Amino acid sequence: MTTSAFSDASAPTEVARAITAIASDAKAASRHLARLTRAEKDAALQAMAAALRSESAQVLAANARDVQRERTGGMSEAMIDRLTLTEERIAGIATALGDLAALPDPIGQVVHGERLPNGLRVRQLRVPMGVVGMIYEARPNVTVDAAGIALKSGNAVILRGGSAAEESNIAIVGVLQDALAGEGLPRLAVQSIDAHGRDGATELMRARGLVDVLIPRGGAGLIETVVTNSLVPVIETGVGNVHVYVDASADLERAVEIAVNAKVHRPSVCNAAETLLVHAEIAEEFLPRVFDALRAEGVALHADEAASRFAAAGEVTPATEADWHAEYLALDLAVKVVAHLDEAIDHIRTYSSGHTESIVTQDTTAAHRFSTELDSATIMVNASTRFTDGGELGLGAEIGISTQKLHARGPMGLEALTTTSWIVEGDGHIRP
Repeated sequence: MTTSAFSDASAPTEVARAITAIASDAKAASRHLARLTRAEKDAALQAMAAALRSESAQVLAANARDVQRERTGGMSEAMIDRLTLTEERIAGIATALGDLAALPDPIGQVVHGERLPNGLRVRQLRVPMGVVGMIYEARPNVTVDAAGIALKSGNAVILRGGSAAEESNIAIVGVLQDALAGEGLPRLAVQSIDAHGRDGATELMRARGLVDVLIPRGGAGLIETVVTNSLVPVIETGVGNVHVYVDASADLERAVEIAVNAKVHRPSVCNAAETLLVHAEIAEEFLPRVFDALRAEGVALHADEAASRFAAAGEVTPATEADWHAEYLALDLAVKVVAHLDEAIDHIRTYSSGHTESIVTQDTTAAHRFSTELDSATIMVNASTRFTDGGELGLGAEIGISTQKLHARGPMGLEALTTTSWIVEGDGHIRP
């Protein structure tokens, strides 16, 4: 059933009417997209990639205005990093669209199929969700990722990218819409509601019946707001309080490399490590080495009393309870010495956001216990947490990383934006 974007009996506001119109247009576009062949979708993805490359100067100019405004306004460097586009980043985003084109089309895949004893032919097929809403903060790359994944999976998408990236997103959406139109596809398959501000985001959350699923991507406050207030079904993405545990049997050289990479490779993203746990048996040998390596990269260390004993005076800050909960998104790292694997697992289960955890070990039993006793979306064994990424795990560009347990979990690629329909074919069958 189609509904308006307002849910009470009062007269709709101007914003509510606007969001209803946008969502209705998206619904109409989604019916067109559902009929597309893989070849048509892949050609559109390649056209979008080419358009981003050819119009990069326009996008970068808009992004520079956003960055300058937000830096003047006091935005943190971690968020500035997320907001900033470069020629290299645009090239990477465009390449990801090409990678999506190379992936199999999920639509029409048979999830389950059989012929029943009574002769009925039963198939469960992947089909598009329909209209996907995205609410996110200061991440213009998400604008492209969401549009690409939505198109490949046969969905229209409505984007709310936030005021910090408004000029960037306007430029990007315009480029993508022109590319779609050039391929004979509906321009309104990709739309932005940034012009309608927070009220627009609120109305998008109320557009049940027009928007089929809503995905928030950003800080804890944004995600909690959407999960708490949305009338549209939500796929909950999560903040990244991510842990690396160095076990007693770890190869210490490898452990230093993994710990440093997990923290400093790109500290402003959700799969960057925020807490380092170290087995007491190897703390004396390992901690001075990893502390030196981390401090050389500019990392501020927040260590418990046991870990602090292996640092020079003034090199660490005493860790508090707040540090174990923190998603720093910056060059800060909490460090704790644990007596054994059980204490490491208990600590992670207590404080983790359920995103990603990594164990460095040569003990297969420890690796198995770590993998099976933790309750996070992704578990790494002898690998950096930075690999929790749709592109790195072979999914192409991702639309987010889900920390919930329903439908989609972990990096969300194409299949996460599909549902299924049951197709039952008979020959005049009636139920006796």
